[in-house]
Formats: sequence, structure tokens, C-alpha cells
Amino acid sequence: MNSHQPQRPWRADFLLLSAIWGSSFLAVRLGAHEFGALPTAGVRTAIASLVLLPMLLWRGLGPELARNWKMVFFVGLLNSGIPFACLAFALLSISTGMSSILNATAPLFGALVAWVWLKDRPHRLRILGLLIGFVGVALLAWDKASFKPDASGMATGWAVLACLLACLCYGLSASFTKRYLSGLPALVTATGSQLGATLGLALPTLWLWPRQAPSASAWLALLWVGVLCTGVAYVLYFRLIETVGPARSLSVTFVVPVFALMYGSLFLHETISLWMLFCGTIIACGTALSVGLLKLRQ
Repeated sequence: MNSHQPQRPWRADFLLLSAIWGSSFLAVRLGAHEFGALPTAGVRTAIASLVLLPMLLWRGLGPELARNWKMVFFVGLLNSGIPFACLAFALLSISTGMSSILNATAPLFGALVAWVWLKDRPHRLRILGLLIGFVGVALLAWDKASFKPDASGMATGWAVLACLLACLCYGLSASFTKRYLSGLPALVTATGSQLGATLGLALPTLWLWPRQAPSASAWLALLWVGVLCTGVAYVLYFRLIETVGPARSLSVTFVVPVFALMYGSLFLHETISLWMLFCGTIIACGTALSVGLLKLRQ
């Protein structure tokens, strides 16, 4: 009888999650230009906390969070606080498409950190994938990164480094979670991480709050990224993991830049160069090989 039960439409969840996460780069860029990098990250995590906390309490997981709040809050700084601030800073000077391509290296850093920290030594093909992925990053950074300030006073080189630092934090938080928070419900980790990031960003957000009141469009952009791209997206992501497993869910990382490039071109008239697409393909192939999503036959 189970064979005749309709399967959950995971492909629809997959495409919807890719489209939502792809729009986060556009929304953060629109918000950061008025709020600034740190306030943008602080408001984003605060809104996401307000979305996720009622869901946590409704499922009766409040006591579970209370027992593990120290570790979970620390993960929030690594997984959300620092990366969200880095991404907002980067989007002040580089395009949404380029930042999304660099963000796609998060699984690459995750595999590298797991190798160094957890002694999860990859086999030869995965090591080859790491090398290929970082070659793609180097080629993209070499072409786009410059540490000379442009007309706006920003240097794209620091933005590229900020994106890579965000991905490194994602890798560190994944290994930390695996080592110290294994077995916790995903909703507890998600909600606690947003609460921890909000607390960690509270003082910088208040200290650097813009003197000129942000426009309604900037507020709408942060509401979009907080409610949809962080709160709702977590629900979709966890449901996807339950349906098809973590390996296939991880491949959403490779589809997100497609939507980010499309949104940036459509709404911000950003240029999509062949070199960006070429480097993005190298990064995607290397990352897929390093995490085991792509396998080569001998």
C-alpha cells in the first residue's frame, strides 16, 4: 500500500528553495545600501527569529533549546551572524551574481574544514574536487578582485574576501554542529542560531544604525530576506532533507546562483559575463566532486 501513496513533490520544494535563496542576494543588496552591512545582518536575523520562534514553541521544543542554548547560540554567530554581515558588506561593492557564485563554495569549505578538524579524510577524487573548486575561485577573484578603491570608495577585493570568510564560517559551523550538536532537532538549531546571531549583532546594529531613516523599500527588502529567505527557507530546507536526504538537498547550492544571476540582470541590470559563467561552472563541478555529488568512473 505504501507504494501507491503519493510522494511529496520534492522537485517543487527544490526549485522554490533555489528561487527564494537566489532572491536573498538581491534583497540584501537593496537593504544594505541604506541600512549598512551590520544593521542589515542584525535586522535579518531578528526577523527570522520572530518567524521561527513561534514554530519552535508550537512544536514543544522550547525546553530542548533551553538545555543547549550556549552551544546553539555560538553556532548562530558562526552560521548566521558573521556570514550575513560579510555578505551584506560584499554586496555593497560586487554584483549579486558574483557573490552568489562565491557563496556556492560553502560545501567546498565544509569539506576542507571536516578534513582538517574532524579528520574526515576525503578520497582522491574529492581532493581533486577541492583543488578544482579553489582554482575556479582563484580565477574568478583574479579577474574581479581589486584592492584599489573605485569611485565610490569601495574595493572589490575586500568584498571577495568577505564572501570567502562567510563560506569558511559555514564550513566551521557545520563541523561544530556535527561534533557538538548531533541529534538536536533541526528546528532547535535553526531557531537558536538565529536568536544567538541576533544577540551577537544587537550592539553593532544599534551602534551603526543609519542616521537617515531607511526607506520603505529597504524595509521591505529586509522583511523579504528575513521572513522568506531565512525563516520560510529553513522550513523548506529541512523538509527537503527529510524527503530526499542531505546529499541531494546540498545540490541546491548549485542552482541558487542561476536565480541570483537572473534576478540581478532583470532588476539591477547587472552584466553577466562569460568569464563569470565559466568560473562558476568550474566551482560547481569542483564542489560537486568534493562533496560526493559527482562521481567519476575509472
